[in-house]
Parts: sequence; C-alpha cells; structure tokens
Amino acid sequence: MNSGEIDRYPVNQLHDRYSLARSAVYKRMQDLRIVPAKVGQRSYITAQQLQLMDELHVFINQGGSAAEFLEARGLRQGNNGNGQSGSGSDLAINPNDVGGIIGALAELMGRMGFGQPDPMQYFETLENAAQNGWLPSTSELADLIDLSPREIESYGDRFSEAGFIFSRSGYRKNGEIAWKVTKRLK
Repeated sequence: MNSGEIDRYPVNQLHDRYSLARSAVYKRMQDLRIVPAKVGQRSYITAQQLQLMDELHVFINQGGSAAEFLEARGLRQGNNGNGQSGSGSDLAINPNDVGGIIGALAELMGRMGFGQPDPMQYFETLENAAQNGWLPSTSELADLIDLSPREIESYGDRFSEAGFIFSRSGYRKNGEIAWKVTKRLK
C-alpha cells in the first residue's frame, strides 16, 4: 500500500459515507463478515474491507441485494470479510505497522470466534438505562453508540438513535453532561 492510500477507516464514519442508518451499516458489515478492529476506543475496518463495503453499496444502489452480491462474489459460508477464503495465512502484515498487526490479530481472533461482541448488546444496555433511570455521561454514551463525544454534544439538548431518545439531564461528577435515556413510543 503506498503512502497515499488509507490503511484503515473509522467505522463511525461509514454511515455518513453511505448515507445510511448505523444499523444498516452494521447489517452490511455482518453480511460481509467484517469484524472491525478496535484501536483504543475506536473501531476501524481495513482498506480492503472498505473497498468491499463500497462495492456492495454500488451494487445495492444499482438495484441488487446484499444476498445477490454475496452470491456473485462467492462470499458465502467459509469466506472471511475481506472477500478471500482461507485459514489465516492470507493476512498481510507489515512488521513496522503496529496498527496493522493489531488489526490482523483482531481479524484472526475474529475468524477463530474470540472476542466477537454481540452487536445487539448495546440495545440491552440502553434498555436497562431507560428502565433504571441511569444517566450515562457523554463519554459513556459515545462508547455505547459508537459516536464521538463531540458529535453527541453537537446534537443539542435532545437526539434519538436506535429507537431511544437521549435528553440532557444535568451533569455528572466528572463535569460531563448526563443523558436521560427513554424509549421512543411506537
């Protein structure tokens, strides 16, 4: 990869890139078996995975479906999220690229079934917060719904995401804004 190309792309920017809801982005990643690498508190996909996501997006916008894309590309059972099949020997690692090594290790662990979080777990946490009256701080909420604290604060006093409504509700001891979590009425 030359220095002009990206080697990883933040997952929290994919919804803007494709003008999709976050849930749709995560569904596409799940369909493609893309497991993001976590670096600090951020999740990233590789340039190769981003290219695959871009190709799926174009395919769907031309009237195709994710299932048709997977079938046409041979990405059914037994293939990994980068469009290649293999046991792990196809991981390309540059020894001087610490992020690449971490990403490759995370991808390999994902292939082996280690550390794959339940993508729906955050719904349960939000449900508990709503039912118990918990007031997460901006940074806690940012980690939970995969947004930056600055992005959350830019929404103003109230915003909604994933069927929940988040309203400013004072401050926590650490000086961060506290957020009341309620469920959107049907």
